[in-house]
Amino acid sequence: MIKRVVSFMVLLGFAFIFGKMLINWLPMSELNGVARAYVEREPQELGAVNVVTAIVVTYRGLDTLGEVSVLFLAATGVALLLRRRKNSTQNKENKRPASEFLKTGSSLLMPFIVMFGVYIFINGHLSPGGGFQGGAVIASAMLLMLLTFPDYRLNHTVLGWVESASGVSYVLVGVLGLLLAGGFLDNRILPLGTYGAILSAGAIPLIYVFIGLKVGAELAGVLENLKQEQ
Repeated sequence: MIKRVVSFMVLLGFAFIFGKMLINWLPMSELNGVARAYVEREPQELGAVNVVTAIVVTYRGLDTLGEVSVLFLAATGVALLLRRRKNSTQNKENKRPASEFLKTGSSLLMPFIVMFGVYIFINGHLSPGGGFQGGAVIASAMLLMLLTFPDYRLNHTVLGWVESASGVSYVLVGVLGLLLAGGFLDNRILPLGTYGAILSAGAIPLIYVFIGLKVGAELAGVLENLKQEQ
């Protein structure tokens, strides 16, 4: 009873705090100083139509590097936790196969889903999206195949090479930004091009290609490890 009373009082306190915040909330009528500087300077400095992309990839490139590193550590941790021991016994229970309609539909949809994920991270500097979103879409195509075909296996060697090459290339572009431009992941190591064109915003499209491939390979590897554990 004491725990319930304390929990109820805590919930009432949070409700009072958030209710007061909502009552006194007023929408912003203009951008603050930092946001205004990003919006005004970004088109001339970086040339990306998507301002959020420019902030995440270039202005705050070290944060993006940290996010990619966290995802890599998470994928590695899952692989270690789900690593099957040599003396473990594998469940040989027969699983009900998917219908022919589901198999055909999955086989037809998978390449289009992958293509859509590639489109998302290639156009990340022009429209909402980017490397993380595109990589997640690509991994969803792998998930579809793993769910449809119980015996479907991903090539861990290929996934490892794609993930490693993408990560090294991403860091290399960041170092080139330090050497040839104004800082880590500075996209001006390549020409900014025509504002709004697919080949614009300097190295941002290239950076998002590396991030998309890395994220897609890491998430696909996590799914494959989970599938083998089952």
